[in-house]
Amino acid sequence: MFKIMGLDVGTKRIGIALSDFLHITAIPNICVDRTPEDKAVEYIKKIAADNHVKQIVIGLPINMDGTKGSQAEDCEKFAKYFSNFDIIFEDERLTSDLAEERLRERKVDFRKNKGLVDIESACIILEQYLSRLG
Repeated sequence: MFKIMGLDVGTKRIGIALSDFLHITAIPNICVDRTPEDKAVEYIKKIAADNHVKQIVIGLPINMDGTKGSQAEDCEKFAKYFSNFDIIFEDERLTSDLAEERLRERKVDFRKNKGLVDIESACIILEQYLSRLG
C-alpha cells in the first residue's frame, strides 16, 4: 500500500498534499519554501519516504490556450529531482482561483499566508487525478 503526493510547484513555494492509502481523499499537508531548492527537494523526499509515497502528481500550469509556457517548463524541470517516483503531470489551470474560493467558503483568511492557497491547490491537483482513478 502506498500514498500519492500532490505538488503545486511555484517560484516561491511548493504546496503539498497526500492521498490516503485507498487513493480516495486528498489531505492537506504543508507548504515549503522553494529556496534553497536542494533543501526543498530533500524535505519533500523525506515527507514522501515517511508516507510511503510511490507516485507524485505535479500541477502543470498550462496556458489558457493549451500551450506550455515558462512556468510549465520550470515544473517539468523540477520534476526531474524525483526520478525515483512515478511522476504524473496534471493540468492545474485555475486551481489557485478555486483554492482561494474554497478557503473563503471555509472562512480561512489566507491573505497573510499565501502558503494556505498553495496547499489547497496541491489538494485540488491531487483530487483531479484521484477522481480519474475512480
